[in-house]
Amino acid sequence: MSIVTEHSLACDLLVAGGGMAGVCCALAAARLGTQVILVQDRAVLGGNASSEIRMHIVGATGLHAGVPLSLESREGGIIEEIRLELAVRNPQRSAAVCDLILYELCRAEPNLTLLLNTTVVGARVEEGRIRHVVAERPSTEDRFTIAATMFADCTGDGRLGAEVAVPVMRGREGQAAFGETLAPEEGDAKTLGSTILFQAKQHDRPMPYVAPPWVRKFQPTDFALRPFGKSGSDLGLEYGYWWIEWGGCLNTVKDNEDIRDELLAITLGIWNHIKNESGLDVSHWALDWIGMVPGKRESRRFVGQHILTESDLMNSRAFPDAIAFGGWPIDLHPPEGVDAPTEAPCTQNHLRWLYDIPLRSCVAANLENLFFAGRNVSATHIAFASTRVMATCAAVGQGVGTAAALALQAGVIPAEIAGSSALLRSIQQRLLRDDAYLIGVRRADADDLAPSAVVTASSEQAGGEAALVLSAQTRAVHGPDVVACAETANQWENVLAEIATGKATALYTSAPPDRAAPGLHRWMSEPAAGLPATLELRWAAPVAASEVQLIFDTGLHRFLTLSQADGYTARMEWGRPQPETVRDYRLEAKIGGEWRVIHTEVGNYQRRRVHRWAEPLPTVAALRLVVTATNGLDHARVCEVRVYS
Repeated sequence: MSIVTEHSLACDLLVAGGGMAGVCCALAAARLGTQVILVQDRAVLGGNASSEIRMHIVGATGLHAGVPLSLESREGGIIEEIRLELAVRNPQRSAAVCDLILYELCRAEPNLTLLLNTTVVGARVEEGRIRHVVAERPSTEDRFTIAATMFADCTGDGRLGAEVAVPVMRGREGQAAFGETLAPEEGDAKTLGSTILFQAKQHDRPMPYVAPPWVRKFQPTDFALRPFGKSGSDLGLEYGYWWIEWGGCLNTVKDNEDIRDELLAITLGIWNHIKNESGLDVSHWALDWIGMVPGKRESRRFVGQHILTESDLMNSRAFPDAIAFGGWPIDLHPPEGVDAPTEAPCTQNHLRWLYDIPLRSCVAANLENLFFAGRNVSATHIAFASTRVMATCAAVGQGVGTAAALALQAGVIPAEIAGSSALLRSIQQRLLRDDAYLIGVRRADADDLAPSAVVTASSEQAGGEAALVLSAQTRAVHGPDVVACAETANQWENVLAEIATGKATALYTSAPPDRAAPGLHRWMSEPAAGLPATLELRWAAPVAASEVQLIFDTGLHRFLTLSQADGYTARMEWGRPQPETVRDYRLEAKIGGEWRVIHTEVGNYQRRRVHRWAEPLPTVAALRLVVTATNGLDHARVCEVRVYS
């Protein structure tokens, strides 16, 4: 007789995997009324961003960030909410606090059931649809049979998809397979490798280090292309190093235990070299933490309804079913990692344009009700080298969660969403409403009352007029007009040059000109007029309003992510709200000829704020936003106002 307790559960959407893609997928769906079960095989959420691995979240801001009021490419939506929450509530940059905030966000959703320490180990498929999964939690001796209408594999390694025999791509496709110039001439089974990170601290006395006998031995020549101990970057002594990479010539799933053991030998060997052989003044430095879980870059990639390719990214192909965007370079690494010291640790091929990620790359080609989001989406090795980074995965996760929720409401299975132009429009408009950005997709929400109002303000700047809160876009992505936008072979060479000279050659990735919609896309009050500053919407005939949504400026041009690297963090506004963001404000409604205060907010630091009333406010002739303080800027900025009855 088994001691395992059997449980039967049911939900609308089963999300397997609690990394950034899975968390954003589950939150997006749950917030739209979907009953979600999120199954995560670790004790914490966040995947590679969790306290177990501690990689910082990067995305379309790339290596050089953007330009104020010109190029604001940081991802919006749920991942922006998370970043802003971390920046304010985690000034100490604790990795464990990041775990806790992700847990808190999931626990706050009444439609979301979270199963930690639980692994999907099997599934049943009937007539082309997954009927249920089997998940096990050994720590409590429980087994769950979870039935759902739809499923999303956000596991990174693609455990659920593999269990149900979704076709898989593994390794590097040859040039001829998809006509990719960056691919190797002949395909192989090699992948990007994995990394174990460490943290170190400087103390007030000498801290000797005696290495275990099994660590790797290194020579100075091994680090000619792999710098360490450099300030102003993520290559300092306190946190390192992404280039400690190995295992790409093995199976990163089946050989993960061996990869971990060798990475520990490599990482501690590098620390031994730094401490005892490098000649750097590091006598007072000591290890404070080292990961025991490899940060994995690549394993399985699924075959979906569309396979994203190098050409799709390089040409910024417009997809009618776009649910997210990317912009990180096509970031290729030698599979041998540190075993190839004469090769650059990466070749970061610059992308001139932000690019679409279509829903079809997130829907299984052979099953009717399976999505995927994260690094396992349907992409070639070359395209994946850009889509794999966590902020992009998070944006895809929100797109998939939104698509699942609206498809469930419409009674459409995942395999048929791409064939419904009306449903696709609804998904995209919902994503825009939730502050996601989609290249060239403009706000067109028939339920929104704001566009029918006349907008005025107490003051405004040229180019930042009040009416721009209805511009149908909430950020500037046209980019700077500089020659530096041209492509280069390898952005890593620019990083090395910056370390050597202190001067950066910025390479920007903006929206393609035909879909950029140039402009500031926000109201900006006149600094000389001071605060309070007032924005007013007035209707020709009174309306009933039950919800007001505001999108504030949060400095989407700059880096913002929890990082254990001091130099990288110094480039951010960390430990405080973003200075552009409106802090204190009130909403007033003109009802029956009189202005009434309907909401007062103090201490805001979020970009998207939604204020709802249980009963619609009747006969609202006008609505007024009164900004009384920002988090540092000398004027008010508002990117968008929406009003719903």
